[in-house]
Amino acid sequence: MSDKLRVGVIGATGMVGQRFITILADHPWFEVAVVAASAHSAGKTYGEAVDGRWKMDTPIPENVKNMVLMDASKVNEVADQVDFVFSAIKLDKADTRNLEDQYAKTETPVVSNNSAHRWTLMCQ
Repeated sequence: MSDKLRVGVIGATGMVGQRFITILADHPWFEVAVVAASAHSAGKTYGEAVDGRWKMDTPIPENVKNMVLMDASKVNEVADQVDFVFSAIKLDKADTRNLEDQYAKTETPVVSNNSAHRWTLMCQ
């Protein structure tokens, strides 16, 4: 068993999500355990979902390429498999805030790239 923290990337198919994926590839502390996106992409492999839309200079990391995308709106299913999530979702500000709040309510830390919580420090 790995000593790495299990992370999820929600909004994984967009440009920012792709960047998170490349940064996390072969990371010494983190292991991508879940990739999640919209319901439209859920059920596809990551490679299928970004085929023709991959924007990074490096190839899709092999450890993520064949992972099956989860529906990011199924918060409990995603949260049960990770230690925390990186959020790269592309929704309007209210919907972003709502979805990230749902993850936080499951006690899943959220590292967000969105402006919806830019000045929020969520601690209990």
